Amino acid sequence: MAMNDTLATALSNILNAEKVGKATCVVKPVSKIIKVVLEIMKDNHYIGEYTITNDGKGGFIEINLIGGVNKCGAIKPRFAVTLKEYDKFEKRFLPSKNFGIIILSTSKGIMTQDQAKEKNLGGKLLAFVY
Repeated sequence: MAMNDTLATALSNILNAEKVGKATCVVKPVSKIIKVVLEIMKDNHYIGEYTITNDGKGGFIEINLIGGVNKCGAIKPRFAVTLKEYDKFEKRFLPSKNFGIIILSTSKGIMTQDQAKEKNLGGKLLAFVY
């Protein structure tokens, strides 16, 4: 099975496991982007701890779910955003103001839209979580 968007697959696995009330969820394969996105989700208390296992064929991540995700997903196409466009995309992807995060890739690394605003950075949208 060809995997084009591993991030989208990982996020939909998390969402599906969360919906059926599972305690853990396994995501594979592992990529740098997935690791950083999971770290941001953990820092914002959407998921619990996770362990990364290298099995020699792409590896996998086991994630402890804490029931914090209502919805998450990859944003396609990966829109480029300038500083003044954040509000527009927050309205589009998040249910209400100051609720949920948009994760984006900037020249200074992957971060949430709030961190990017503080640093006055634009970037490309990767995912949303709430």
